[in-house]
Amino acid sequence: MTDTLTQPTSATSPFLVAALYHFVSVPRFESLREPLQALCEENGVKGTLLLAHEGINGTVAGPDAGIRTVLAYLRAQPEFAALEHKESHASKMPFVRMKVKLKKEIVTMGVENIDPNKVVGTYVAPQDWNALISDPDTIVIDTRNDYETAIGIFRGAVDPKTKTFREFPDWVRDNTGLHNKPKIAMYCTGGIRCEKATAFMKDQGFDEVYHLKGGILKYLEEIPQEESLWDGACFVFDERVSVEHGLKEGEHKLCHACRNPITAEEITSPYYEEGVSCSNCYHTRSEDDRLRYRQRQHQIALAKTRGQKHIGR
Repeated sequence: MTDTLTQPTSATSPFLVAALYHFVSVPRFESLREPLQALCEENGVKGTLLLAHEGINGTVAGPDAGIRTVLAYLRAQPEFAALEHKESHASKMPFVRMKVKLKKEIVTMGVENIDPNKVVGTYVAPQDWNALISDPDTIVIDTRNDYETAIGIFRGAVDPKTKTFREFPDWVRDNTGLHNKPKIAMYCTGGIRCEKATAFMKDQGFDEVYHLKGGILKYLEEIPQEESLWDGACFVFDERVSVEHGLKEGEHKLCHACRNPITAEEITSPYYEEGVSCSNCYHTRSEDDRLRYRQRQHQIALAKTRGQKHIGR
């Protein structure tokens, strides 16, 4: 049930990060929110967990004992007894607060009656992934959004350049050429989006549909860099911003105006101002926007001098 990464826990990486999701019918999901929220807070755990009729999804971080307590509680619930999670470590707490949210979907596609519990693609282990995506009969599709694919992608993969996962179904319907090859291989960060995407593809009449088990994160953990077909870094939804081979923390920073990852080179751009703008968003924001962002950045700086973390960060 556990995909434990090989990073050592040390004084420099004191926070355990657990990424998890599980598609399962949970009619009573609303009743789980308050006790789960309280348990996380009592154990110093922060992050976001989404609960819906179709299951659970999220990433949390905290002390080792706190994360173990939360995972044990979840697996004590009959619906989540088979819950799997992936572990990594962070040198700093990567989240500001703990949020347990009730949702219509644990990953929002917006298409009715797509249920991975009933129909889904074929899982492919990281060790078998290279052979599949190197097969000339395979179309490889990245199911993530454009700001994620901008910093890393599998060689030869098709990038739909979607802004949100809701755009993915229309992209598939508009690309009739996807039927030109017999195999479709799909991947995402941790596995959840491509699992739902494969269910959608099956619904659209595609037969041979595959997805990377454990997602990019598991691939980067298990496949040596010299054998890898992954180029770049993998965006993660916390303050680490990105991870690289071996799941070591990447060098990207986050523009807190547009939430896009930015490289060290982009930080030297004349359009970059910490917390205010970057080359990705400068021309799409007004001066009034930037004034607001500067005021927020000022409050963040004041909080930092007091040894506090600004709640808006």
